[in-house]
Amino acid sequence: MNKKISLFTLAAALVAVPVLAAPGADGNAVQTRADAQARATQMFAKMDANKDGKLDATDRAAQRAERQAKIFASLDADGNGSISKAEWDKHGADRAAKRAERGEKRAEAGEAGEGKRHGMRGGHGKRGGHHGMMMGKADTDGDKAISQAEFQTAALARFDAADANKDGQVTAEERQAQRGAWRAKRGAAPAAPANQ
Repeated sequence: MNKKISLFTLAAALVAVPVLAAPGADGNAVQTRADAQARATQMFAKMDANKDGKLDATDRAAQRAERQAKIFASLDADGNGSISKAEWDKHGADRAAKRAERGEKRAEAGEAGEGKRHGMRGGHGKRGGHHGMMMGKADTDGDKAISQAEFQTAALARFDAADANKDGQVTAEERQAQRGAWRAKRGAAPAAPANQ
């Protein structure tokens, strides 16, 4: 079970990598296959915390420790190595203020905040979710780790799937269509059995 959870968590990191993210801030730029490959190489290097040429539980643990250290440092406002009640309360108040601000912005944009981000973590709230399925596809040799070659292959497969007209480029429209297909696939639930 522990290995399965570790694979799901590692897969979440793999899928979260925006290999198909558009180069440029506006998201409308065309991305080539070479761009996707270069981005995958760059992201793999960033994710391979111990620089052993594979993404595995060791990298995940290092990334988690780094995140925890950053969170702790952000809470420990006076830098004394402990979090006081005042620091904890300030953190809670700051989070509430940010949530309220986001809600106001959504309301102004006409979104009313109705579940726009619901289910984004871990595939609809499940540990691993669709990320675990991606891990199975990326770990082609079954060694419970993702090599750089496997990472590149998975990234290019996602690029090729998004390149609807197979011209070696992914446009903003193709990216949007791919996201819609992924959302539809994730949202499709098996039919409930009929009561007899």
